[in-house]
Amino acid sequence: MKKIIFFLLISVLLFSSIPVSALSDSLNLDAASAILIDNASGKVLYEKNSEEQLPMASMTKIMSMLLIMEQIDNGNLNYSDKVLISKNASGMGGSQVFLQEGEEYKVEDLLKCIAVSSANDAVVAMAEKVSGSVDAFVESMNNKAKSLGLTNTHFANPHGLDNENHYSTAKDMAKIAQELLKYEDILKFTSIYEDYLTKPDGSQIWLVNTNRLVRFYDGVDGLKTGYTTDALYCLTATAKKNDMRLISVVMKSSSADARSKDTATLLSYGFNSFKNNVIYSKDKALSQIPVERGKKDQVNVYLKEDATELLSITEKKDNYSFNIKVKNIIAPKKKNSVVGTAEIIDNEGNIIAEQDIIIKEDLEKAGFFDYLKYNLKTITGGK
Repeated sequence: MKKIIFFLLISVLLFSSIPVSALSDSLNLDAASAILIDNASGKVLYEKNSEEQLPMASMTKIMSMLLIMEQIDNGNLNYSDKVLISKNASGMGGSQVFLQEGEEYKVEDLLKCIAVSSANDAVVAMAEKVSGSVDAFVESMNNKAKSLGLTNTHFANPHGLDNENHYSTAKDMAKIAQELLKYEDILKFTSIYEDYLTKPDGSQIWLVNTNRLVRFYDGVDGLKTGYTTDALYCLTATAKKNDMRLISVVMKSSSADARSKDTATLLSYGFNSFKNNVIYSKDKALSQIPVERGKKDQVNVYLKEDATELLSITEKKDNYSFNIKVKNIIAPKKKNSVVGTAEIIDNEGNIIAEQDIIIKEDLEKAGFFDYLKYNLKTITGGK
């Protein structure tokens, strides 16, 4: 009973919402480095030494999961594909789910082990599955970092065990997390608090999420913790409330409790201080655009995603305009094809975002009788 009461007291202390008025300019975080960003826009809401190069421990697996999700998304990998466990993977130390050489698991099972239990053996097995070898996978990790413009990040392995050539920053980790969240399926794994891995012999391994906030902070559904003797305690977290998703990163916290408290402080600050202002819905037609060589003369275009702007909780803003940039739409075109972009401009003339615009119907190519009908209509003046 005493343990339960103590646990509840700690939960209240760490995970309750913190009023904005209780926050000073500095959030007095324990972590050596931290950042809080809006996922939709990438806008930085708070930062502390966010560009300091530090070891990132198992937060490394955010990049590993990103490469895995890319392969699933492009069809090169399926959740149901089987992965043969190598001697190299089974011999990994640190966090593990005790995979044995020669065993076979589905991609889905190993991804769950990575996301929930931070399993080093599982991530090595997946690295070998995706790229053929760990070295080739690490090369892909670094290439991806370069393509994202992350000049303060370098990977030496896919799991995060200490290595002098393995480092990142809070700002770079937030960017990698933002990329990973483009694949919403990953949240099905990172939001699991506890589950089981069933081994080939029928025995089960209990999986408990190393990110306790998944259970104890409303809205948290990812992403990844980390700990080594060099990195100390780290956590990249994401939470969604009221259609606003935030990403927080804390690095080099002094304890697991401190990293959770720092993360709860950051997220509460963000949700209590900012709001997502919906400018224009993706379900509302933005404009009509002419169609060339199509059965239809015109087609409605839509924003691919809702147009939003992050504002302070007390700020009011309206009177936005759109600069639509579309090249000729030539039939045939498939439903949901991107046909251009739209600049979103506020009432002060600032471009606050640029988003893809799409069509929401198939555009069929005009046939002989369509052209004949069009010519007759032109001859008769549209009568």
